[in-house]
Amino acid sequence: ILDAPKEKLYRGWTEPALMKQWFAPKPFTTPRVETDLRPGGASLIVMASPEGQEMPNPGQWLEVIPNRKLVFTDAFTGNWVPKEGAPFMVAEITFEDAGPGKTKYTATARHWTAETKAQHEQMGFVPGWTQCARQLEELAKTL
Repeated sequence: ILDAPKEKLYRGWTEPALMKQWFAPKPFTTPRVETDLRPGGASLIVMASPEGQEMPNPGQWLEVIPNRKLVFTDAFTGNWVPKEGAPFMVAEITFEDAGPGKTKYTATARHWTAETKAQHEQMGFVPGWTQCARQLEELAKTL
């Protein structure tokens, strides 16, 4: 449960200038966000380590329901063009009212294989995504 209304959390997920402020777990940053927010639209999120190493994350939106649900994948790079190499995951973000000014925020990652799921867990998926959710919550309180 995040202490922010779903409309503000959704804005944080869909406006590039806002995404840059919370998307990567600190001390990592998000120097670049490009998004075509529609099913089939491309997304590019570049995260950077404290040392400046950039990690581009190209993907595609699969489902966009304003203020309720976002689904995206790295299997495509926009307009249903498959990415090179094996796909990693499909992510689903949902926003549900949880009382005045609060949101039940659910982030689900579905992986193609048990190996990629284990790899994501070893990368720190749960603590990293939890930290990012809290960073999003703090940003949403300022909107």
